[in-house]
Amino acid sequence: MTSPDGATPQPNRPPVPHPAAPAQTDPDPTRRRRDTRRRKGPVRRVLTWVGITGLLLVVAVLGYATFEYFNLSNNLQRSDVLAKIHPDEPNQPGLASDTNILIMGLDSRLDLQGNPLPQELYDAMHTGDSSIGGMNANVLMMLHIPADGRQATVLQIPRDDFVDYAGCYRNPEAGTRCDGKIKEAYDHAFREREADLANTPGLSAQEKHRQARDAGRAAQILTVEKFLGNGIRFDHWVEVTMVAFYQIAQEVQPITVCLKQDTKDSFSGADFKAGKQQISAEQAVAFVRQRRDALGDESFSDLDRERRQQAFIASLIFQLKQRGTLANPARLNGLVQVATRNVAVDNGLEILEFAGQARQLSDGKVTFYTLPIEDYIQGDKYGGWSNRVDVAKIQATVKSLLDPSREQTAAPTSPATGPGATSTSAKPAVTVVNASGVQGAATRALTALVEAGYPRGGEPTTGPLEAVTMVEYPAGQADAASELSLLLGPSVATVESAT
Repeated sequence: MTSPDGATPQPNRPPVPHPAAPAQTDPDPTRRRRDTRRRKGPVRRVLTWVGITGLLLVVAVLGYATFEYFNLSNNLQRSDVLAKIHPDEPNQPGLASDTNILIMGLDSRLDLQGNPLPQELYDAMHTGDSSIGGMNANVLMMLHIPADGRQATVLQIPRDDFVDYAGCYRNPEAGTRCDGKIKEAYDHAFREREADLANTPGLSAQEKHRQARDAGRAAQILTVEKFLGNGIRFDHWVEVTMVAFYQIAQEVQPITVCLKQDTKDSFSGADFKAGKQQISAEQAVAFVRQRRDALGDESFSDLDRERRQQAFIASLIFQLKQRGTLANPARLNGLVQVATRNVAVDNGLEILEFAGQARQLSDGKVTFYTLPIEDYIQGDKYGGWSNRVDVAKIQATVKSLLDPSREQTAAPTSPATGPGATSTSAKPAVTVVNASGVQGAATRALTALVEAGYPRGGEPTTGPLEAVTMVEYPAGQADAASELSLLLGPSVATVESAT
């Protein structure tokens, strides 16, 4: 029997994922400890600096790494799932020319191929092993980039919002949908597909895992689209695994944080004193995963964890810029490798095209909103803790934020001077000198620049090591050099040639 939209009937309760607890068993991994006053009313916060987790940092790395264009394009895992669920289906009028990207952060202890991680990674992240955790999308964000030049917007969706799952029916004849926490839509579909493929001959374990992940992605995309309403369709998606955050922190440690008071949490491994301090990558994971405080008033919650993540990523991005990591090919290479190991994207996401947009994210040219909740449900219909939401209010909020017909508009931006803009005049020929110490970097950089419309000036060469990326230009080419530096990333030096 099939549902009205062709979906397969499902049991009365979606399979419950394995508890996503760290090494020490969490007796109630989704509980909230809040007094009544703090539970009432919607939660709405506006951020003007950075995002909820390291996901946007990974996305920004994709944009900055122009010189690693082919490395990224050839090694990122890609999927055609978006084209399958929305073949040639545009957004509603008014949003059709805008770009919507769903960013998913998975609470998985596996790599992109479904293999367990090295034990030292589990130990460092204080997350147990591959037997713990499911395929929940514990971070869900929509990045909306208007076509008319207005500031980009990120909508953060609380992971425990209780919603209906798109395309899944418990009782097709009655039209009763599967439901649960929005983060579990991915895991539910993943496990259903995994079970369907379990005894299929001729498929490798990796291929079964890939197909199950595509089923999870499709379910999560459709569920979020249905939840946000307003005819929104995602043009692209980015999926990042848990270990990416830790490995990014490894590349830039130590990281400076500042706490108002002592705090400790045995579940995440957090144990910090008050004041300004520098922490390691291992401590960083504990810092951003903490949602309890054994030394506090037990009012810590997921929302506190989000604020802590915001503060941490602000510090991380600041330090990346201060240390020149994003302008130094040799140092950036490590971040690029993290992206290729831990990031999956849709087939249509073009790295060079996205480069200018990604730069805006870490430059603070984006506004962040957390969508409102009405209350916490202590014991939902399946016995868990979740967020009660008003879907009509959610969709009205989304419309007010994203509808370009609203009065709040940005001043027109000159195509030649706006963020990520490029000139329509003829581009000068370029020659690339590899001063990074990274083998093949000059060849990859030159190939990417030729793809971007720059004529090849000469064969790539190798020169003395330099600390930063530099654009050297002849007299009269200052504007062209400035445009090229924007393409390459922040803090790129431009120097007029002496000859």
